[in-house]
Amino acid sequence: MHTPFAPSLFRSFWLAGFESSCHRTRGGVRLDMLEATQHDRFLDVDYANLRAMGLLTVRDTVRWHRVEPVAGHFDFSSVEAYVETAGRHGIEVVWDLLHYGWPDGLDLFDDAFVARFARFCGATVRYLRERTAGTLFVTPINELSFFAWAAGEVGWFHPHARQRGGEVKRQLVRAWIAAVDAMREVDPGVRLVSVEPLIHTVAPRGLEDVDGLAAAQTESQWEAWDMIAGQRAPELGGGPGYLDIIGANFYHDNQWEVPGGKKLAWHVHPRDDRWVPFHRLLLGAWERYRRPILIGETSHVGIGRAEWIREVTDEVILATAAGVPLEGLCLYPIVDRFEWENPAHWHNSGLWDLEHQADGALHRVLNVPYANELRRSQRRLAEVGLGG
Repeated sequence: MHTPFAPSLFRSFWLAGFESSCHRTRGGVRLDMLEATQHDRFLDVDYANLRAMGLLTVRDTVRWHRVEPVAGHFDFSSVEAYVETAGRHGIEVVWDLLHYGWPDGLDLFDDAFVARFARFCGATVRYLRERTAGTLFVTPINELSFFAWAAGEVGWFHPHARQRGGEVKRQLVRAWIAAVDAMREVDPGVRLVSVEPLIHTVAPRGLEDVDGLAAAQTESQWEAWDMIAGQRAPELGGGPGYLDIIGANFYHDNQWEVPGGKKLAWHVHPRDDRWVPFHRLLLGAWERYRRPILIGETSHVGIGRAEWIREVTDEVILATAAGVPLEGLCLYPIVDRFEWENPAHWHNSGLWDLEHQADGALHRVLNVPYANELRRSQRRLAEVGLGG
């Protein structure tokens, strides 16, 4: 008799994630999305809201540029309130340690980057371990592959390099490995959550992928995980122990044509027959790595939010029925965010929208259709044993 999979890693199956990018934009502006969305100001409200919705595990970020503005001098005052507030509300945190941004004056391509990042990660885990009970969950580098593309291939993120994406990816893998070694010296039981986008690309309609560009683009999604696990580029030092929990990020625009970049429209019905259902992408990740899987990020925008989470719930049920050991599903972002390069453009993608007040405060307003569908989805997953 088949025994249904029972998630056990996190405090709740449903997670929340706060947008926390802190890279420099093309215009040279340092982002700090935790400050910009006032999550750092309304921590108590935000964590209380999560608990009321049954979201007891959260992805949040230790901002490296704030903790170590001067090499070797660590100041965790910007983290203190997060630790205290999470503890008071019974919220478990999965800590991002590099969410696209690092301290000024540090060269991404220099060997010193790897060594300094490892020391920062070791110091951070020491700080958290002394103040947090239970298992520590850490994402050393958020979306390593996307990060390498944005910072090294197309010049979108600082240092705005071009055609050096592969070089950046290898450097970040080195940093990941060194960081894991440093963290495990402090806490051998630290758990690693490696979040990367799951994608699918196809040739344009009516054309064959004769040159293999679309297939190669799809295959590239595995590179970072393969390198970390030592299955590719073993000279970087990877090995099976460096890949722990797979975090699969998925949005409506994760499937597109190559070449050209035209998206396979999720919202158009009947849907493009080249679209691959999410549960099949999850199954592919499970069959390749055989690691616990978390849906690390997912959400939609505007009026599509409720429909999206309803379909994701359908896909979760199909994935677990196919044998994928899903440990959680993270709604990201949980409060609204603006476009990195355009602070006037808000995405309307959170469970809570942000209403601008006369005094400058960003009031949290629950999006009712999204919330109602989330509650239905929570009940549906609880019925199949995914309600913890």
